[in-house]
Amino acid sequence: MTRSTMTLSFPPFTGAVKILVLTNAGIFLAMALMGVVGLGSFAALIDNTFALTSSDVVHGHIYQLVSYGFLHGTLMHLLFNMLALWMFGNMLEGSWGSRKFWEFYLFGVVGAGVTTVVVAYTVGSYIHLSKTIPTVGASGGIYAILMAAAMLFGDRQIYLFPFPISIRLKYLVAIYGFIALVSALSGPSGTANVAHLGGLLFGWVFVRFVPRRGILFSFSEGYYGMKNSYHRWKRKRASRKFQVFMNKHEADPKRFFPEDPDKDKKDGGPDNWVN
Repeated sequence: MTRSTMTLSFPPFTGAVKILVLTNAGIFLAMALMGVVGLGSFAALIDNTFALTSSDVVHGHIYQLVSYGFLHGTLMHLLFNMLALWMFGNMLEGSWGSRKFWEFYLFGVVGAGVTTVVVAYTVGSYIHLSKTIPTVGASGGIYAILMAAAMLFGDRQIYLFPFPISIRLKYLVAIYGFIALVSALSGPSGTANVAHLGGLLFGWVFVRFVPRRGILFSFSEGYYGMKNSYHRWKRKRASRKFQVFMNKHEADPKRFFPEDPDKDKKDGGPDNWVN
């Protein structure tokens, strides 16, 4: 009987995950350096401009639905998000590829932002979610990653460092979701719990409903399908008009457009047809 052993190793740094980690870390470092060299007011302006504020979004600042996901308030906030991105994001990118992972991550970030805005303008007053308080952080995209990883790799054992215990990934994500829900209903806490719940929701939606090859591929496939259908309709319409024209002049349309060019070739017809 062989005895299984536990090995501790770092996950690979896949392409999209690496870019996201370096981008988030670089932005945080740049903001911190601005404060050190006396440009704190400029850093605050950047933060106010690109953080997600529900009242700003409904007045046209749609870009905040993406930009807020690349700003972080504290170093620990950044570290926890990037660690989760590294640990679980590589699972999805390794399975899906970089293009689909990019689509999914941005889908989660935007979905979490949309959830925050919608909740703020509907039941925000009941859960103390203000329309004017900004939200920052990649947590929406991270929670989307957690949900997708739990749906696809839910039975994987996750070791809770530094504790010598393990738990299945799907149970760990369920605990995180429960904590986010209870925290959101408990009032203001300084944590964007509604964005966390939005990330979980949109992560589930993506895995459950988005086609296997991703959103962009589905849109392009649908676009070219409609384009081809339109061209087929135009050809049929032109063919009917041509037949009407030739019938009026008592001519046979098959003289110009044979129904079966291959048959005419066999019968000694032209060798080449121009399409």
